[in-house]
Amino acid sequence: MPETPTELRQEIANLLPRLRRFGRTLAHSREDADDLVQVAVEKALNRTDQWTPGTRLDSWMFRIMQNAWIDELRARERRGQTFLPEEDGDNVGDGTATGSQLDAILVRKAVARLSEEHRTIVGLVLVEGLSYQEAAETLGVPVGTVTSRLARAREALQELLGEWP
Repeated sequence: MPETPTELRQEIANLLPRLRRFGRTLAHSREDADDLVQVAVEKALNRTDQWTPGTRLDSWMFRIMQNAWIDELRARERRGQTFLPEEDGDNVGDGTATGSQLDAILVRKAVARLSEEHRTIVGLVLVEGLSYQEAAETLGVPVGTVTSRLARAREALQELLGEWP
């Protein structure tokens, strides 16, 4: 556990790959995900006094990211902006996409079509590997809510992916 501000900053830096993965789960595109990570890291570094030593730093950072993404969505709605996922154009016409890359694109597209709460829970539990309890603490909801959201998200993914193996 980090005990000094320098150690805390280093631990946040060590979390960057996981934060980027979670950002992609929430945001659909690399650019939006990178912007989201930058906003979250900046907020965390400016508010290190709000982190409680002895608690999970990753959960704190994921919560900051989720709140920042909600703020961004609200701002976009107010501005009337829309966006398309970058992966809609991945590997188009270059002939280099492998079967596994195509499968990954299909899954990303299916996850992108999930509701915000389902995408978030998929990102925390299935992508980041948090336990149901850890995800519940991160989101500030009961474990039963995590369980039911994840079950509904899995059902929705199966429906979206159809007969895909």
